[in-house]
Amino acid sequence: MDKKDITILAIESSCDETAASVVVNGRTVLSNEISSQIDIHTLYGGVVPEIASRKHIERVNQVIRAALNTAGKTLSGLDAVAVTCGPGLVGALLIGVSAAKALSFGTGLPLIGVHHIEGHISANYISDPDLVPPFVCLVVSGGHTHLVRVKDYGEYEILGRTRDDAAGEAFDKVARAIGLGYPGGPKIDMAARNGDPDAVRFPRGKVEGSAYDFSFSGIKSSVLNYLNECDMKKIPVNVPDVAASFQKAVVEVLTEHAMRAVEEYRFDRLTLAGGVASNSALRASMAEACAKAGVKFSCPPPVLCTDNAAMIGCAAYYEYLKGFRSGYDLNAVPGLQLGESVYR
Repeated sequence: MDKKDITILAIESSCDETAASVVVNGRTVLSNEISSQIDIHTLYGGVVPEIASRKHIERVNQVIRAALNTAGKTLSGLDAVAVTCGPGLVGALLIGVSAAKALSFGTGLPLIGVHHIEGHISANYISDPDLVPPFVCLVVSGGHTHLVRVKDYGEYEILGRTRDDAAGEAFDKVARAIGLGYPGGPKIDMAARNGDPDAVRFPRGKVEGSAYDFSFSGIKSSVLNYLNECDMKKIPVNVPDVAASFQKAVVEVLTEHAMRAVEEYRFDRLTLAGGVASNSALRASMAEACAKAGVKFSCPPPVLCTDNAAMIGCAAYYEYLKGFRSGYDLNAVPGLQLGESVYR
């Protein structure tokens, strides 16, 4: 490779995936190793933070070694080490941050702390080599629902966010209520394919006085009330119909808000990011709306929508070019906000 190439080892451990990746120049992924804990947390109906932290400790060195081996790299062939430092589960974040700091200290490689949501947004740069700011990105995950104006690499304006539950959180809670279990997003997506999205009319969450903010607690409560009513009246619940109707209500609001932002700010590009961005109904709805509006639409493949380290390596590359470096006082910040300057 040419000497100007920048090779970064990235580590991600914000929730229940232990991941490491080697990324060149922010967009070429040489390896993307992910060790998932889904099978373990499914037993408990959701992520147990203490268990997640312990599993990260057990797997982080193995995953890093696998990423280097797959990429055909050694530590001496790297230019920097990057790691997610927030937001996320504090114990889980600390494992990745500690591993990255140890590698940086032992090798002398620069250390770069990365915002998890910035990583999700940056996944679009990997899947779409022609994508450059500015554009609008809808970030939809288990812990976040943000409508973001991407002004430049690393420069963001949050146009709207959820006032209560994130969309992914609502998916998990509704899935649990209708007996599908964890993880809720993929299971509702699958069940909805056999259901009627117009079988039950659930409310569309709107926030008075805000064109772009979201609210999903109301629709979650509406589903629970519907289920209770069916139980009291001894009416059998058609799970695929409930799943499809709930999914339609959420997708419609997400699509409507995103397209309103595209129109108001006159952007010609809309992207999706985050774990819920792998939902087939959301991807189809966004693609259709963008096609009608003459707007370019892009979304990473599912493996880059869920938590991974390649997206962290991509985001870190643009921080590296700006000269940003973290000190050894880098810490896990579980409530870190997008654009917050805690670690900059």
